[in-house]
Amino acid sequence: MKAILPLFALLLVVAATALAVEPVAYNVPLDVISEGFDGKFCWFHPRAGAIPGDLPTVVLTMQRWRLAASDVFYPVSSQWTRDFGKTWSPIVEHTETLGRHKLPNGQEEGICDFTPKWHAKTRTLLGTGQTVQYDEQDKLVPVRPRSPVWSIYDAEKQTWSPWAKLALPGEPRFNNAGAGSTQRVDLDDGTILLPIYAKEMNEKAYFTTVARCAFDGKTLRYLGHGTELTVPVVRGLYEPSLAKFNGKFFLTMRNDQAAYVAVSDDGQKFNEPRKWTFDDGADLGSYNTQAHWITHSGGLFLTYTRRGANNDNVVRHRAPLFLAQVDPERLVVIRATEREIVPNKGAQLGNFAVVDVNERETWVTTSEGMSPGDPRKFGANGRVYAARIQWAQPNAVWDRH
Repeated sequence: MKAILPLFALLLVVAATALAVEPVAYNVPLDVISEGFDGKFCWFHPRAGAIPGDLPTVVLTMQRWRLAASDVFYPVSSQWTRDFGKTWSPIVEHTETLGRHKLPNGQEEGICDFTPKWHAKTRTLLGTGQTVQYDEQDKLVPVRPRSPVWSIYDAEKQTWSPWAKLALPGEPRFNNAGAGSTQRVDLDDGTILLPIYAKEMNEKAYFTTVARCAFDGKTLRYLGHGTELTVPVVRGLYEPSLAKFNGKFFLTMRNDQAAYVAVSDDGQKFNEPRKWTFDDGADLGSYNTQAHWITHSGGLFLTYTRRGANNDNVVRHRAPLFLAQVDPERLVVIRATEREIVPNKGAQLGNFAVVDVNERETWVTTSEGMSPGDPRKFGANGRVYAARIQWAQPNAVWDRH
């Protein structure tokens, strides 16, 4: 089932704000991968990784969300396509390897916010996420330890290895550390730059940092980490995403009141974080949710949700989903390039991800989060979407992402 958003060949630039940034042309067909809502559960965190080939294999992971309780997620499920989404395999729930296990205190520990990405050096599809704990009533444990986790995909068996925790320094400030919903960068030598966020157990504010990791195709190991970034606003800076563009590293971070951005020459030492704005100086309006990067050899893009889009009907203004080009020198979003890529149908779209399928296509995957309220009255139906960004010119750096 497909819906086509308006196509456009060239991003427009307003004459009043002459840009040093060359606009990048693309089209955006919107695929509905699945839909249907039973009133109790919906799919959440749909995120994909692509295994390269003449016909890439795109593996989509997601979790069932029980709407009656906050952040209650079940084992990671996955499905795949080898024909650019024309057909999809049946959904398989990976209960044994990406599910929960019992803890000595009777609670359960599982994983969530899982994101797969191809690791070119080892030719491995590697997923990262974080642990989560639930009590005997299947409710989220509010104060809990947390760890980044990882798992490897077996393309022949179409399953995942048992999730394992990434060992971090045994210091109190890493007692609650996660890599949930983060976007990593893999260097040419195979080193992984994995953004994480962490805090002491009873602290409120997180700091964001980029962990430098080694991966040999079998084990993910922590080597060190860079600047610890935070702001004195509620929960600090968390759910970071990292991108590399034109030799620099860009970090976007969630905060309860505004989205933040920082830049680095090496992916470790970052400058002071600043609030995201449009190029006219106005606040971007994105807050208390994720943002992610799209990199093309011709330009840097940000995907996000924001206020002020006739969207007061959605929790935290998490729909529609926007895409816009970024000025990497000024660290601003170019307002004239903003495009809606997934529509507002009353459901939240803020838990999404980006995958480079090949040099011609980059997908943004998201789903209609069917809570709070009743998003069905605005047209939502538990859809899982793939906004397929089709580049007018090939993306020359896609295989190095």
